[in-house]
Amino acid sequence: MQSARGIFAERGYHGASIRDIAKGAGLSLSVLYYYHAGKQELLHALLEDALDDCRRGCETALATAGDDPAARLGAFVQATVEYRVRRQVDSLLALRELRNLEPERLERFVERRDALPKLLHEIIDDGVARGVFATPHPDEAQRAILAMCNAIAQWYQPGGDLSVTDLVERYVHLALTVVQHSPPPRRSRPKSR
Repeated sequence: MQSARGIFAERGYHGASIRDIAKGAGLSLSVLYYYHAGKQELLHALLEDALDDCRRGCETALATAGDDPAARLGAFVQATVEYRVRRQVDSLLALRELRNLEPERLERFVERRDALPKLLHEIIDDGVARGVFATPHPDEAQRAILAMCNAIAQWYQPGGDLSVTDLVERYVHLALTVVQHSPPPRRSRPKSR
């Protein structure tokens, strides 16, 4: 899998050969074929593994975020940003090579992948319904948040000036701005006599 990931990232799906993938893994072709039927199966396995990791991260973050829509949005964005940094190569492969999946595999993959945007949409809709998000355009807000988080894989440089913690903080702030988050007013305490 590591060999396939590196060769797909370097050469693209069509430029990669199954022979080079086997060689990079230190395997004979027959051994590689024992585990994977070919390039198509390897690409699919890589994309599925990355998607499963992303989904687990989001689900774990949301499980601890509580009920507040702003906290849930922050948790979703944090998990997505951290995933895009941690699995940068896989994120780029999904962007560039997804089109190379055979139609049946692509359909199944897209169906599973689309559960994440739906989850984000539910968070935004809940925030709008509760009056803590004022966006008049929840569909566009959802797309904007996903697009900005997904694009991180294209430009982020590990070891650069921006730490992952700073990146998460900025992107959570941007996401809350996109949905026009307005925290509920604080209740004043009655004055003691």
